[in-house]
Amino acid sequence: MVATQRRRTNAPSAPGYTRADVTALSAKNQEPKWLAESRLAAWELYEDMPMPSVTDEEWRRTDYRHIRWEEAGQIVIPNGATIEAVPAHNREPLIGDEQSGLLAFVDGKVVAHDRANQLAQDGIIFTDLLTACRDHADIVRANLMTKAVRPGEGKFAALHAALWTHGVFLYVPKGKVVNLPLHVVMYNTHDGASMGHVLVVLEENAQATLVVDYASAEGQRQSSYVGATELLVGDAANLQYVALQDWNRQTYEFSHQRARVGRDANLDWITGTMGGKLVKAYMEIELDGKGGNGRMSGFFFADKGQLFDHDTQQNHNAPLTVSDLLFKGAAKDDARTVWQGMIKSLPQMQKIDGYQASRNLILSQDARMDGIPGLEIEADDVACSHAATFGTLEEEPIFYLMSRGIERSTAQLMVIDGFFDELLQRIPFERVRERLQAAMETKIVG
Repeated sequence: MVATQRRRTNAPSAPGYTRADVTALSAKNQEPKWLAESRLAAWELYEDMPMPSVTDEEWRRTDYRHIRWEEAGQIVIPNGATIEAVPAHNREPLIGDEQSGLLAFVDGKVVAHDRANQLAQDGIIFTDLLTACRDHADIVRANLMTKAVRPGEGKFAALHAALWTHGVFLYVPKGKVVNLPLHVVMYNTHDGASMGHVLVVLEENAQATLVVDYASAEGQRQSSYVGATELLVGDAANLQYVALQDWNRQTYEFSHQRARVGRDANLDWITGTMGGKLVKAYMEIELDGKGGNGRMSGFFFADKGQLFDHDTQQNHNAPLTVSDLLFKGAAKDDARTVWQGMIKSLPQMQKIDGYQASRNLILSQDARMDGIPGLEIEADDVACSHAATFGTLEEEPIFYLMSRGIERSTAQLMVIDGFFDELLQRIPFERVRERLQAAMETKIVG
């Protein structure tokens, strides 16, 4: 017999979900009719779409064909774990012993829900998404995957819309202010699939700060997270949003994240990526109103075979809008990172100011980092620029520190800390900054 060579197909296998899984989820949750119908509509889109592959431009640098969906696609089922399963540093208050509220999920189930009394008095809603779909259907239905992330945007967006398992809903009415930060924790103790959702709606002249921690315990089998984040910032509103991810090394993340920023509104979006086996994240800011301002700050550190792919977009849909993006990352061992960025301007959107920069620190010969900035400008009175830089540890500052009696390993650590400090200082919580710095230093020293 002549042996035949098996070629690896460019078309990856898909999770083994069915329409019955969608209807069973709705029945289990006792969901309102409109939500069950929206899930089924998303499922129809999902079935009609092919899985993304390395032949697609957006995916050609990110090959996830080695994922084992028979493991990673099994939806995590809560088994009685409590808030105590969440590491203490993930659930501690953000400012001293104060915060406006804490909403914690373990394996997709709410295990803690604390809210300041003032929130309810001001008409502010801070609750899990399934409860919000039942109790505040008029607000949720109008905003859930209708204005920011839409099911038709891709295979994983449609899958999420059909089968999201849990989520948080924050609604701040016109003119109201959440004085202390709100904190959400999504933590998994088991291997398998979870699909979390973040929906934030700030009406005109409202203000809030939200921090979301994503993390998981060490696992033995592959896991997946198919998530979505929607940030709707109304006219003259102000939102500070911090999302920090530290999945275990068996987790594959596929997420769509988008913000819409209204007239004279301000969004300060900070994101950190430390964990996961593979991360493919779409992150977009839509500046819809004149005078809108959006800042996105991202940091990441990849090692030991991790692959992080961040795809960012700054869309100027109105004149006199400002966007500012800075991503800083490091890679060591045989890790790989990709950042693809684009600033877009619609025709006649004059006097916009868009900036994007990717700063990359390569810490080993086998690591690879790609930075791909881009501009697509259809107006002629703009100030838009981009940059991507790559470097290694320079000997001069290390030698300077060593000449002061500091050991080489400590000197290297100090230089890397200095590289990330600009971004870490944008996080307004000291204990969170200390936690992230400690996690990065752990990666540095191996």
